[in-house]
Amino acid sequence: MKDQTRAADQENPLPAIAGKQLLPHTDLNLLRTFLAVHRTGSFTAAAPQLGLSQPTVTAQIRTLEQQTGRELFTRLPRGVEPTPYAHELAAQIAAPLDTLAGLEDTAGTAGPVHLAGPSELLCVRVLPALAPLITEGVQLRVAQGLPEPLIEEMGAGRHDLVIATRHPRGRTWESVPLTDEEYLLVAAPTWAERVGQHPHSGDLCAALREVPMVTYAEDLPIIRRYWRTIFNKQHTARAAVTVPNLYAVLSAVNAGAGYSVLPRSLCQDHLDTGQLTLLHDPEEAPLNTLFLLQRPGAEANPDVLRVRERLRETAHNW
Repeated sequence: MKDQTRAADQENPLPAIAGKQLLPHTDLNLLRTFLAVHRTGSFTAAAPQLGLSQPTVTAQIRTLEQQTGRELFTRLPRGVEPTPYAHELAAQIAAPLDTLAGLEDTAGTAGPVHLAGPSELLCVRVLPALAPLITEGVQLRVAQGLPEPLIEEMGAGRHDLVIATRHPRGRTWESVPLTDEEYLLVAAPTWAERVGQHPHSGDLCAALREVPMVTYAEDLPIIRRYWRTIFNKQHTARAAVTVPNLYAVLSAVNAGAGYSVLPRSLCQDHLDTGQLTLLHDPEEAPLNTLFLLQRPGAEANPDVLRVRERLRETAHNW
């Protein structure tokens, strides 16, 4: 009898770890594949983590669905969304599988923290906030980019923490709001003076039609949102200058190239020194919430937790 029990445990060690029967006779490789897809929210992102091809991942999930008799994921235009049963299954098997993968052996071992987010925010707010941790020995590997690519890379395991302007759908990652970024309509003092002397100065939108506009994207995402939120109008003017990023927008506006809408974190120092002038001061400026996303399993590195808590503590002052 003891030999039979030992053989059963070797075939499927989950019951012995979890303290209860979990999907008896199910291949552990199928469960590992399921958990990777559940955590990344994508068959494609899970494949490199598992060392498998995307068709193999798809086939294994289909096999597991046949064995359980339940649909595990709803296919989306980009990625997949776990069904309620999948959430229940993931909660049941995550700890045992992580234990089998040896996470307990590496818990408490500090290594470099891979952090990513918008380049301007990283330089102006994030790195200064984390400087004390760096002097205490925390190692950082920092990457910059737009939210969509960074979220995809996180799903592939490249980042431990990502600062993004939205919470991704269909993902089960831990996500906490960091802060609300405020957007301001600004220009150099010379342009602010000319706007104030314009015959239609009482209509700011009309006065700004004769001022060059600087933006980082042809579709004017920040400026169009400001006009829609504050003035309840569609912004129809074309940009005079289009540059690669918000740093370049700030540089051009500081030099007198025209006006733009910038996050307060990027332009506040220039407002304080008088290099920039606030063109409009609404009661409630447009806000954009920044989220801190954490990759499942990243908490095995204690320095990831230190960086996360430091950002949460300091973000309310940004």
